[in-house]
Amino acid sequence: MSWFNYYGLIIVVLILVPNIIYSVKKKDEFINSNNKILNVLEQIGRYGSITFMIFNIPYTYFGFFFKSGLMTYLIINGVLLFSYEIIWIVCWDKNEKFKAYSLSIIPSAIFVLSGILILNIPLMVVASIFALSHITISIKSIKKY
Repeated sequence: MSWFNYYGLIIVVLILVPNIIYSVKKKDEFINSNNKILNVLEQIGRYGSITFMIFNIPYTYFGFFFKSGLMTYLIINGVLLFSYEIIWIVCWDKNEKFKAYSLSIIPSAIFVLSGILILNIPLMVVASIFALSHITISIKSIKKY
């Protein structure tokens, strides 16, 4: 991979499509935390992860560190994305703990694991921020179900 990660772009699009459709159809169902700092951290992590999944910054990105790295990257992300899409479909109209946990943990795992597998330091940092804040907000929203 060079400075542009085509696989990362496809992954990001596949994560965003159900979120965009859901936000258009069910505008009132998105829950934000009352904690402004947590919301800001989540947005920094989200947009940073999206950016660094697609763009590799020279000298902060080192590529795969083992022989079958690309295949591992594609298989892990493929399984996680497939699971993510299936959960969106199955749980579309449900408000339950499983949906909240799954739809926050899976994209977080995709971003963190992608950062580790391609040794992308900025992605690892912002993905960790996203994971911690996004999962925390989801856990807090579960109490409302």
